[in-house]
Amino acid sequence: MRAIELQAVNTPLKLVEKQKPEAGKGDVVVKLKAAALNHRDVYIQQGLYPNLKFPVTPGSDGAGVVDETGEGVEESWLGKDVIINTMIGWGENENAPAPDYQIVGMPEDGTLAEYIRVPAANLYPKPPHLNFEQAAALPLGGLTAFRATVVRPQLKTGEKVLVTGAGGGVAQFAVQFAAALGCEVWVTSGSDSKIAKAVEAGVEGGANYTNPHWTKELQKNAGVFDVIVDGAAGEGFNELLKLVSPGGRICMYGGTRGKINGLLPARIFWKQITILGSSMGSDADFEAMLKLVNEKQIIPVIDKVYPLENTAEAFERMEKGHQMGKIVIRL
Repeated sequence: MRAIELQAVNTPLKLVEKQKPEAGKGDVVVKLKAAALNHRDVYIQQGLYPNLKFPVTPGSDGAGVVDETGEGVEESWLGKDVIINTMIGWGENENAPAPDYQIVGMPEDGTLAEYIRVPAANLYPKPPHLNFEQAAALPLGGLTAFRATVVRPQLKTGEKVLVTGAGGGVAQFAVQFAAALGCEVWVTSGSDSKIAKAVEAGVEGGANYTNPHWTKELQKNAGVFDVIVDGAAGEGFNELLKLVSPGGRICMYGGTRGKINGLLPARIFWKQITILGSSMGSDADFEAMLKLVNEKQIIPVIDKVYPLENTAEAFERMEKGHQMGKIVIRL
């Protein structure tokens, strides 16, 4: 089978021929129709991820057709259109994953290949209203966004939500999920064009965080927010403390802008702010996310689709942050 392989940190991606995997006990082999990228894939290539093992086929997101079932797996899965829950072994504690959990694509081979072996427990029927490319865009980004936007802050209908970093895959899903639940949604971005596209897609408005007065501008136009969903952290996090309402919640799912320096505790305790951490999500979260996607007919925002042989170009686009939505690989 054709597959993308990363042989060491900071080495080029290679399109190689690998042996097709076989289904073990409790496993299935899926013939992938499409995969999608996450920042995690770029971090693995750069060596900025723990417990790296090489060579490896990266990629966490995928959708396809069940090609083979292993011992103990219902044969009725054969030929079914499926989406893969990228989180393996979350465990029984809904509050946090088990110590030995894994994400598809590291340390085991991932979805940037024509076939993949995964536990049958991680299969779900592909949402009927999505094609394979749209479905492949959903798993990791959608799961991360659902837990950070809906589950952890216990989002309520009618609340006002701010999503930072509009354009990224997780942020796009956060916007869609909050809007689908009847919330008023605003965004921030370092790009005026991305804010404009978000407004065209239905958000109330936004602010460009490269503007030194962006916080005041946003307060003037939107007021304060019940929930803020943030994947950036960094210096701008202190501004979010000004924007959250008394008793509001800030949920962090990433830290692309680094450490939070100069944090003023009084802004947190006087306003009774709750700060939450979130990453990936449980099996129950994945099922609830798919239920919302199906009920509200949510369609993932796709930035660009590349053939497998152009995966290196797709990684470059991800690294530069040019995307507006998910970057998808067609297989």
